[in-house]
Amino acid sequence: MIRLLLVDDQSLFREGLRTLLSLHEDLQVVGEAGNGLEALAAADTLQPDVVLMDLRMPALDGVAATRRLLAAHPAARVIVVTTFDDDELVFDGLRAGAVGYLLKDVSSDKLVEAIRAAARGESFLQPSIAAKVLAEFNRLERPASPSPSATPPPPPVLAEPLSERELDILRLLAAGDSNKEIAAALYITEGTVKNHVTNILGKLDARDRTQAALRARELGLI
Repeated sequence: MIRLLLVDDQSLFREGLRTLLSLHEDLQVVGEAGNGLEALAAADTLQPDVVLMDLRMPALDGVAATRRLLAAHPAARVIVVTTFDDDELVFDGLRAGAVGYLLKDVSSDKLVEAIRAAARGESFLQPSIAAKVLAEFNRLERPASPSPSATPPPPPVLAEPLSERELDILRLLAAGDSNKEIAAALYITEGTVKNHVTNILGKLDARDRTQAALRARELGLI
């Protein structure tokens, strides 16, 4: 059973989330909070596995609440669920320690998938958010003003190269596709996808899917 804490200043949205999540036997909403300060108190008492965190809230915003909550409860997993996809908010939320970033127009299937992924220790970003992260990563990695005579460094090489099938899965993974969607696209089983993803993370020395996508971009694989 995955224990959930819902943090949002709109009670109607929390009520809708609770109703939706109650349809899944492996999910249990153990508490709610209307702002960041309430979330910290609730986390101390309820010890949730996954926290669905809004960003714009009174008293204490979601970024600060995420940072303080994870400092006190490092085993908890925070997923940002918000209306805002401003670049700065996205990066602030992820820097604070959130393992997922979803917009409130996300489908119920994607939300539940993100919760389960977070509980397994994985990250989950909507494709539009993943694109922002990759774009920022590329911007930071781009040399400011290389001299014309400078010799570019050789691209890093993997100790064990990825197979063609693993590259296919990596491209879909980086686009934000779930294991189920990847399986359907490549006409293979979901279990086979999971095995390939495990191999991909190992070969890329990545702890989760988001880091794998960033590492793949760095290596020029996608």
